[in-house]
Amino acid sequence: MIDKKLINRINELAKKNKTEGLTVEETKEREKLRKIYLKEFKKGFKQRLDCIEVVSPKEYEERTGHKPGINGSMCEIKDIETKEN
Repeated sequence: MIDKKLINRINELAKKNKTEGLTVEETKEREKLRKIYLKEFKKGFKQRLDCIEVVSPKEYEERTGHKPGINGSMCEIKDIETKEN
């Protein structure tokens, strides 16, 4: 998960860059923070993609006991708190 402090600092530097410009040190800090942000974003995105499984309509029906929805949609929204479909 991306740290809120990291995002806040990136935003502070972006705002300062627009209003008065950044020093050389601040520019280096901004680049370092952006790299950290992108690394964490990609890591989280990959984790989400790794949890996705593509199944056929028949397989979907066998697993869930339900036919695919409108337009063949097989997406389900699960309630994380109650673990229900």
